[in-house]
Amino acid sequence: MHIHILGICGTFMGGLAVLAKQAGHRVTGCDANVYPPMSTQLESQGIQLIEGFDPAQLDLQPDLYVIGNVVSRGNPLMEAILNRGLPYVSGPQWIGEQLLRNKWVLAVAGTHGKTTTSSMLAWILEYAGYAPGFLIGGVPLNFGISARISGDTVEGVGKKSDFFVIEADEYDTAFFDKRSKFVHYHAKTAILNNLEFDHADIFPDVAAIETQFHHLVRTVPGIGRLIVNGKEQTLERVIQRGCWSEKEFFNDDSATANSEWSLVLSESEDFEVYFKAELQGTVRWNLNGAHNRLNALAAIAAARHVGVAPSTAIAALSEFINVKRRMEVRGEVAGIKVIDDFAHHPTAIATTVQGLRRTVGTARILAVLEPRSNTMKMGAIKQALPASLDAADLVYVYGAQSGRDAIHWDLSDTFSTLGEKAKAHHELPALVADIVSEARAGDSILVMSNGGFGGVHQLLLDALAQKFQARTSA
Repeated sequence: MHIHILGICGTFMGGLAVLAKQAGHRVTGCDANVYPPMSTQLESQGIQLIEGFDPAQLDLQPDLYVIGNVVSRGNPLMEAILNRGLPYVSGPQWIGEQLLRNKWVLAVAGTHGKTTTSSMLAWILEYAGYAPGFLIGGVPLNFGISARISGDTVEGVGKKSDFFVIEADEYDTAFFDKRSKFVHYHAKTAILNNLEFDHADIFPDVAAIETQFHHLVRTVPGIGRLIVNGKEQTLERVIQRGCWSEKEFFNDDSATANSEWSLVLSESEDFEVYFKAELQGTVRWNLNGAHNRLNALAAIAAARHVGVAPSTAIAALSEFINVKRRMEVRGEVAGIKVIDDFAHHPTAIATTVQGLRRTVGTARILAVLEPRSNTMKMGAIKQALPASLDAADLVYVYGAQSGRDAIHWDLSDTFSTLGEKAKAHHELPALVADIVSEARAGDSILVMSNGGFGGVHQLLLDALAQKFQARTSA
């Protein structure tokens, strides 16, 4: 089958394209912005890319058009498809029907931690010999790719794994399907990591998101299992609306007979794992933060549902390398580290900064935030941002005042509660200059954004190198 993908350069749709190609389909696609790294990744797979949405693409005569949720009514190619009555389907529906129907799907849902937890779970299954397929909204460094149909199973060439790990997003499916993406995956194992208000562009309140999560719960079969964060009242409300599957709860309280999955922090960032108050082993790793410990606990619990012993999962996590853009050190100049992280919600920002604080001790943290998601640009949860950065020594906030990514609220006013330690910028060169003028040896510059942030990481490294080279020359 020849499929043509509209919106192919998004993380999810790009992964779909790779999976479709691996499944033997001819794949082409288009997007408004076709550029590296996604363009090179797709072209290396033999996937033809077209810039823009010109209706002339109908001349390709594909068997099916697969539509990403970036596409809306008024898109010229979409309008031509509708006018001619040509066959189309959403990306999540296509994956659910064509790739996941006969798989044991392990879905990871939640406001935060989906990418990291999915990566942990896929790696645990790989380590245990399950050779899972996966589709993840990032690049797990243990694999170096974001999507695959299946790994090499022990049964030999031609035998595909029965297991598939997927990052299960609550964002809507397409302009013609306003259900969350995850209802299409029909998971047998589902992690419900957390649930907070987000995506203010499509959800009016947290109750609306809870409804979508309950739609996910309704799709899990009776022989399936839900792995649920027991500390989240929102998830408790979701479960109380009805649950027809097995449930196991995890949290980060001290191990007691009343908690199924729990952990106890031991030395450094290592932690002991307990199931029903019985010690299963100790995870020894280099990741930091309470959020990552909870992500790991959920992954261990989910892997147990498919037969992976907790001791094996714990051993696998000791070799877990994390995901690109999750506390990724992009470079170091004169003892100053520039760190990249995807955090873009107050809760994730807080846990990221606090995790780094635990690692660096009393050394300074210069937190650099770009509130770039639709929710952030709208200012729906702006009041929670200053407190989320409290553990940083200096705070720099950046928001464009014009263009597609413009902020719709006053940065300086919102962050005034942090006093002199917070500064707002609307021009990237001024932001970089301000940070570099303040940075000194031993500092960690923590950059947080869910976008490219104008390449600020390299701009900082280049400016730091120039600053300290000038000092050396003098």
